[in-house]
Amino acid sequence: MRDVYQEQLDDLAEGLAGMCVQVAAAMEKATRSLLETDLHLAEEVISEDIRIDELRASAEEKAFALLALQAPVATDLRIVVSAIHGAGDIERMGDLALHVAQAARRRHPQPVLPTEVVPYFAEMGSVGVALAKKAGEVIRSRDLAMAAQLESDDDAMDDLHRHMFSVLMDPAWTHGVGPAVDITLLARFYERYADHAVAVARRIVYVITGQMPGPLTV
Repeated sequence: MRDVYQEQLDDLAEGLAGMCVQVAAAMEKATRSLLETDLHLAEEVISEDIRIDELRASAEEKAFALLALQAPVATDLRIVVSAIHGAGDIERMGDLALHVAQAARRRHPQPVLPTEVVPYFAEMGSVGVALAKKAGEVIRSRDLAMAAQLESDDDAMDDLHRHMFSVLMDPAWTHGVGPAVDITLLARFYERYADHAVAVARRIVYVITGQMPGPLTV
């Protein structure tokens, strides 16, 4: 009986790790749709978002079933509770990738981004995708050192986010209000995507140590 219970806990964790892979793929496609003015990729992200929502619902259903039927305690209880919260964080990452894709679709066939900011958003996409994948690895491995790395990795996204304001406030900005609004919103989507990946890592630290960390250190 205990083996079945442990398999259920492992299956719950694997489901969350799989969600991380899904939202990483969504943000990779969404970023490409933004950079390449690719309507097909944008539509893929939009249509596939429902799958991420379904995965969240499945993870929550499994977690609540474990709470009801197994009455977990200590570490097992922390796993189940963290899974419920983590599924919400990861699903929100999918929503943020969706917002990026929707911006690309809304402006198509015109590009959303002026040429001079394209490299920054390419980097934001790369950082975000890497964070999502690493969050999935942390769920599988429960590696505290790797969890701590997400906090420092997120600093790169924060730096890029802040830099966008410098670009927009520069007197040399000549693209007007519309593109500035798009860029402000898009930069925020990427910054929040990264924050949710860090939140997932923090929940794994809580599972292992019993304490929800502030800035992650090892």
